[in-house]
Amino acid sequence: MDAQQRRPDRSLQHLLTLDGLNSQELTNLLDCAERFAASQTLATDDATSLAGMSIVNLFFEPSTRTRISFELAARKLGANVMNLDLASSSHKKGESLEDTVTTLAAMRINALVVRHSETGIPAKVAASCGDNVSVINAGESKVSHPTQGLLDLLTIRRHKPDFNKLVIAIVGDVVHSRVAASAIQGMQTLRFGEIRLVGPESFLPGTDSFANLPRFTDMQKGLTDCDVIMMLRIQLERMQTTESPNPDDYFRNYGLSRDRLATAKSDAIVMHPGPMNRGVEIESAVADGPRSVIREQVANGVATRMAVLHALLAGKGHLENA
Repeated sequence: MDAQQRRPDRSLQHLLTLDGLNSQELTNLLDCAERFAASQTLATDDATSLAGMSIVNLFFEPSTRTRISFELAARKLGANVMNLDLASSSHKKGESLEDTVTTLAAMRINALVVRHSETGIPAKVAASCGDNVSVINAGESKVSHPTQGLLDLLTIRRHKPDFNKLVIAIVGDVVHSRVAASAIQGMQTLRFGEIRLVGPESFLPGTDSFANLPRFTDMQKGLTDCDVIMMLRIQLERMQTTESPNPDDYFRNYGLSRDRLATAKSDAIVMHPGPMNRGVEIESAVADGPRSVIREQVANGVATRMAVLHALLAGKGHLENA
């Protein structure tokens, strides 16, 4: 997959996955995002770096945080942004995805931000758009969500910069979570100390995925002495009805309550990619409490997506200069 997102000179034309990016490339992207995040208004010297460029959001799945943050990020860098209304587009009339993409590319757009429920669609779009358009994966099935992974890494770094010593618990529906997949890829590349997968057996990936990571079905044991707790949404849309857990039972066994949070380190931070199911995955007192960085994750999403757009379009994908 990494070869599909790079030009012959190894610069990054697309961001389809974090898998294949080295630690220096990830660090440079995070440094760039940090510069954008440092200003509360996100007003920067790069406010016109994408002036005259056009970015199209092509979302085949519902989204609030990701779509709006990409739109804000692009506008803050001076780009023109269009959200394709799929309900009234030619795609609805039967036009193939490839024809839709080549049509948009012919209009001389600079980037496509793609979100889709099927595996392989962002790569398929990248293969159809030609050499002058960058494709950014904004969520692909259950396999990848690279900008979410980056914003999670940024959020952790701003609170816990010594990655090598950290103990992370990723809790919940790991097997269906593209958020977890990308976060783990980034954490492994940056050599996080210990990454734990915590949840019911049916929600943990098989040992062929992330084989070296410890797995816990007992939440209290999984959270013991953790520095970071990353809660995950139950992905009901990606499972059979018979797989869906009873909400009350799930919270009783795997919901993050104040009592369970006390098992982690006293300065542990709590994360959740959203949207949250309060009272199922997380107690409101924890989600809104002093150790929660959930709202900060949302704010960091804009800065991170600014960094990605700036690196791919203004920096021509040369991440050593990001």
